[in-house]
Amino acid sequence: MKKLVLLCLAASLFMTANVSARDDRLKVDLEPFLSTEKAKQALLDVPLYFAGQEHPKPEKTWGEISTSRKTNAFNKSDTEACEWVMLTALKVLQESARQRGMNAVIDIKSNYKHNEFSSSTQFECGAGTFIAGVALKGTLVKLPE
Repeated sequence: MKKLVLLCLAASLFMTANVSARDDRLKVDLEPFLSTEKAKQALLDVPLYFAGQEHPKPEKTWGEISTSRKTNAFNKSDTEACEWVMLTALKVLQESARQRGMNAVIDIKSNYKHNEFSSSTQFECGAGTFIAGVALKGTLVKLPE
């Protein structure tokens, strides 16, 4: 009986061992991703300017807005999952601009888990075993037409 109790105790300790989930940070290039047909079809006609990219001087500024999106990464490569969720996050920024009467989003930065990553050529994505996430912040503006 003691052996059975010890065996059960050992098995329960083994089964409750702390398993850390994967949470890799990827830097994904913007240009190849934004040039895809999928991106061209999914995104709206609201211009997007990432941090450091030149843009016309805004006529009006609404302010900064942020979004955080996640997607199912199961059976997808990290890059594929990150690009998919990035499209969703960018579209949220574009829709927010339209809803507020603005026509562009400038100074877009990654902000995954509140760690800012500023780049004109890449975005940051969190890739896990089952979930991928992108967090962005950008400034909604009205550019001259």
